[in-house]
Amino acid sequence: MNLIENGEALLQMMVQCMDRSHPHSVQVEGFRLAQCLMRNEETCLKVMSFCCEPFVKAIMCGISQQRSLSGKAADDQVSFLVEACSLALITRWAGKHHFYFWKQGIDGVLLGLLSKDFHKNSYQEFASLEQQISIAQEILSDNYLLVLRGYVWDILGWLATHCGEDFNPKIFRNELYLDILITCTCLAFVDAISKWRQVCQNDVVDTFKSESASRAVLMMIYSSSKYIASSARVILSEILKPNGKEYLIHILCTLNYSASQRNIGMPVLKLVINLIGLTCYCGLPQYRRHLIKSKGIETLLVLVKCCLDNDIHIKRQSFAPHLQNSFHDRICCWVCTEEWEGGDIPLLYSLWGLAELMHNSGSIRNNLNIYAGEMTYTETELVSKLQEICIHTSSPGLRWYAAYVLSYFGVYGFPSKLGKRIGKALNEKEYADMQLILTKGQSLSVHGVVFAVRCSALLPPKGLPINEKTFDGSSIKDFTEKVHGEFQKEIRLSAHVDHDALMKLLEYVYLGYAQAGEELVKKLKTLAKRCNLQHLLQLLCRKHPKWSTPFPSSDLSLALGPAGFQFSDIILEAKVTELMCWTCSFCSLSEPHIHVHKVILSSSCDYMQALFQSGMKESHLGTIKAPVSWEALVKLVNWFYSSELSSPPSGCIWDYMETEEKLRKLRPYVELCWLAEFWFLEDLKEDCSNVIVSCLDSARPLSIKIIQIAADFSLWKLAEVAANYTAPFYRQLHDSGELEALDDMLVDMVRVASVRLSQEGGSNTM
Repeated sequence: MNLIENGEALLQMMVQCMDRSHPHSVQVEGFRLAQCLMRNEETCLKVMSFCCEPFVKAIMCGISQQRSLSGKAADDQVSFLVEACSLALITRWAGKHHFYFWKQGIDGVLLGLLSKDFHKNSYQEFASLEQQISIAQEILSDNYLLVLRGYVWDILGWLATHCGEDFNPKIFRNELYLDILITCTCLAFVDAISKWRQVCQNDVVDTFKSESASRAVLMMIYSSSKYIASSARVILSEILKPNGKEYLIHILCTLNYSASQRNIGMPVLKLVINLIGLTCYCGLPQYRRHLIKSKGIETLLVLVKCCLDNDIHIKRQSFAPHLQNSFHDRICCWVCTEEWEGGDIPLLYSLWGLAELMHNSGSIRNNLNIYAGEMTYTETELVSKLQEICIHTSSPGLRWYAAYVLSYFGVYGFPSKLGKRIGKALNEKEYADMQLILTKGQSLSVHGVVFAVRCSALLPPKGLPINEKTFDGSSIKDFTEKVHGEFQKEIRLSAHVDHDALMKLLEYVYLGYAQAGEELVKKLKTLAKRCNLQHLLQLLCRKHPKWSTPFPSSDLSLALGPAGFQFSDIILEAKVTELMCWTCSFCSLSEPHIHVHKVILSSSCDYMQALFQSGMKESHLGTIKAPVSWEALVKLVNWFYSSELSSPPSGCIWDYMETEEKLRKLRPYVELCWLAEFWFLEDLKEDCSNVIVSCLDSARPLSIKIIQIAADFSLWKLAEVAANYTAPFYRQLHDSGELEALDDMLVDMVRVASVRLSQEGGSNTM
């Protein structure tokens, strides 16, 4: 990150080294350095902000350098092309670099990697579909640079994924190139699903490449680009005409067999390609009825249950060797965000296929009982499982498809841990500081801080004069600001706002999701559109998830800044603060503090709720002192507002840190572990315990110090865990006198753990 942020000159030099004017050995090192720097989307976009067009041009020059060589020179040439193609996989992330890839003629270059004679042939600007298929068959029959096929299909798939709706290849190059490339990919996909019927061990290498081709077809069929999606569907339909139904029957039989085994029951790659094949067929209208009649929905429901019940986690890299990059494997202290598709590929494709079939089969809810049985989930179980995926899974893609499928069961939105907590405040008048007033006089009490972050469109603009209308007659709101009484603001809604739809909107704002029937959905769409809740609107309209779109967050951390300050009604201070330079952005108080909100604290913490409602002196104070250090308080408040607990440094940063510094980093988590017991915060306690144990696992010398700190806080379970980590070194620590710093009871705890380890067959370090 330091190199990228402060190294514009370095990046320019790297791009220059990738230029064809340098020897291959220099270019290769340029490609490798670029791969190393661009490990994820964040760093890729940072590099692109400095040198996008020349960078893409250098990659294109690299993958265009093909010569007829033999022996070692040919091997070196292939290795060179592999490095250039590996770097071209930055197309997996959206960004302006896609424009330059198309501008530089990526379609023609990729065709050149499929056939060495492609650019020697002169093709007309227009060719019939039959001619395109004939040309594509000829290209694939060359078997040219087969080692690069996986890269070619992946690059094309990513380009199709991130194309805009109105993408037109005529703007950049002869559209015939792209059409032939799409045709080649469709032919490779059909060849893959036909060959899997009699695949043998000798074909395994070939099948790895077929996964990339199959996936590229899937990406093209569901591309945002009308041109690419339409072309892919037309071309694939034509290629499938002779045997398409036969292939589909085989795919269904294969998946049904796997489903009947109650576990995967076949090679993962075979399962994945068949799932991709099924989802591709879902995109072809002429096959949908057969899919639904053949109980395709039931098959996928069983596969979803199989993946979840057997805890199956499979990353794409495990069956796509060309994605295995040594630079990505050597990540130490770098915290990488998970790829959009995540590490549950069979489950992702099962949900994707299920969503497409449900989209085209009418209301599944009326028919779910037909599918219900011990092999599948009931509707209630399925909804619960999908909500768990949204809450507990880290993969954005999997969470999006779970939310998308949920919409077909009348659940619209994005369930989360934080939403569960904040949802307790829905319909509660406690701490409400705003009223929504409908034209019929009905009123709803709400909390301004929640709306400030999650639905700011309903809040009055700053400085709005009293009773001034903000929109024309189609507006959903007028604003009047009350200067007396219980509420800070009253928001008068127009006659266009339906009471029931508004209640569902509030449900979404507080919980993160809302349950609604089809009739109410129509009214809720209008309200969501007016309030600019685009993600909710997407699900209400049941629009397909767009690849690489982040999963909507329930995070309320913005409320700790200017957006939420006007609604703050309580201040938190730490009991212990080291001398520090402190300035508040909002007030003149000199003690370190945080402006927070009672509704957030009471919804998340039963202790706080009881305190605020107790009538005791503390319940009327404007400031509460938390019995922890400032560092622990900051982590606590962030957890209240985001349900996320920040982690200490990891990797080499942690490994090379002095023991005392490590202890300083860990101590706030021990404090919060104690406070979580006191304040009945079980989730926080578990999160803190996990952080502490993971650090002890990577730094055992810390254990002896954590034992004493845990005992000081009466955290005896944590002390026992630390004692177990210290047990292997008991004799060594005893002889060196290091245990003398501990109380006798704690020394005995370590001794007992050491004896138990010996009895269980463990080894003590002498």
